[in-house]
Amino acid sequence: MAYRFPSEEWIEQFKNQINASEEYRQSAAQWEAGPVCFVINADERLGLPRKYYLWLDLHRGECRQARPVTAEEAEKASFLISADYDRWKELLTGGLDGVQALMMGKIKIRGDLMTLMRFTKAANDLISCAARVPTKFLDEDEP
Repeated sequence: MAYRFPSEEWIEQFKNQINASEEYRQSAAQWEAGPVCFVINADERLGLPRKYYLWLDLHRGECRQARPVTAEEAEKASFLISADYDRWKELLTGGLDGVQALMMGKIKIRGDLMTLMRFTKAANDLISCAARVPTKFLDEDEP
């Protein structure tokens, strides 16, 4: 079964993948920098009339909570990682490297970049976890 991205079901599967990943557990074992919020920019053509905020309470290699949040709640995250839907799709399908995307300005990050750079391996492992979720993208035709 594929899960629509973004959706609460997809987020739950993402959390499960994070917590099942030994690679992420090891690479993020020292992460105490707080929650991360993925921001998927609005895209009317895909039926996303407003930004979608995906909250990840990450701590020492574990995802303690994953859920959609409001813009106000998202502002409380230590890191906001924003991109257009197409960029998220590229990241999740392996067509775009997260560090390259940041350097090229394809994704935006609000938060302490130096802290994030110390955890590049953990960030890549996190994207790998997301890529393992069977995903149905909004721009794909129904079967």
